[in-house]
Amino acid sequence: MMKKYDLIVIGGGVLGTFHAYHALQNGLQVALLEKNKIPQGATTQNFGQVVPSGMNTKWQVYGRESLKIYKEIQQRFDITLRENGSVYLASNPEEVQLIEELHQINKNNQYTSVVLTKEECLKKYPGLRSDYVLAGLFFPEEVTVEAREMIHRLQDFMVKHMNLAYFTNQNVISCDETNTGVRVTSSSKEIFEAEKVIICNGNEFKNLYPKLFNESDLEVTKLQMLQTKPQSRYQLPGNILTGWSIRRYEAFTECASFTEVKSQEDPDSLQKKWGIHMLFKQAPDGSVIIGDSHTYADAKHIEDLGYDLDMDIDDFMITEAQKIIDLPTYDIQHRWYGMYSQCKTKDIFQKTIGNNIHIITGIGGKGMTGSAGFAKENSIRIFNL
Repeated sequence: MMKKYDLIVIGGGVLGTFHAYHALQNGLQVALLEKNKIPQGATTQNFGQVVPSGMNTKWQVYGRESLKIYKEIQQRFDITLRENGSVYLASNPEEVQLIEELHQINKNNQYTSVVLTKEECLKKYPGLRSDYVLAGLFFPEEVTVEAREMIHRLQDFMVKHMNLAYFTNQNVISCDETNTGVRVTSSSKEIFEAEKVIICNGNEFKNLYPKLFNESDLEVTKLQMLQTKPQSRYQLPGNILTGWSIRRYEAFTECASFTEVKSQEDPDSLQKKWGIHMLFKQAPDGSVIIGDSHTYADAKHIEDLGYDLDMDIDDFMITEAQKIIDLPTYDIQHRWYGMYSQCKTKDIFQKTIGNNIHIITGIGGKGMTGSAGFAKENSIRIFNL
């Protein structure tokens, strides 16, 4: 007998997995379908920072809820969470002004942040260059996860402790409404039925609804990142975000001086051309992950981004990183790029086909931080719980 579920989620990345998680939390029977043997997309190729501080007011609410959810899961099951905070490092008076304004915004939002003096930054973050930093803004509640491991551990937890039905190597080729719900068929001719379906993967969206996909305003971002060799007897705590992050992240657009600061930037700089904002995070093996860049193409023309790493971008990021932190070594052991989709005009793509097929994708760089909180609210809305 074919088992019928309350919900089928297509796409085993962080957005799809957390929709499945919250449906399970609400007592629903859930199947999660992943097209590969394991998730391999943006969820596993990102920086692994959970930073509500970088989001605008709307998404910070989701991000803060995500923090609670991550920490609750970590108490039950190790999903690689490390609670060591985030810091934004200001390198000039304009950036100092922005972090002071953001500090006040977060004070009004009752989200804890602490302004650090130059001396406090230098003491807290080994190797930080005194000729770079002027001040910092520290968010003690924020966390890191290991992007290449977190989602696999979370899904393992959900299978073992929440009765998730998890099916891999399931490339979905059709998704059709029936009199009783939705029928999903994979390329291996397996059939799944549910009351509702949520599609959280851009590839399935493109294959199942090509006309709607091509008419959407989705674009794809390609990000390059690097990882040094393990650093000898060196510890760099937390998420390190720098002056270019201050000038880029959505949270700072709500600061009074943001528009004026941005107007003074050189539009022809390499930093602008490649969309670079310098980030640092130490991995469990002692290596330091450095990034990242942002280049864009319409989702229907993803091939325009190419399949290679641009070594000029990597070299530029290393040169800039050396101006910020003196690491024991800048020898690189890994280089890679990730891709994620986002909307040009909206913060996320949502479309309902018929009554029971829900496409939810294009969360962009907000995925690791915002998915858990957003999916909690969205699951309640979809099922009218």
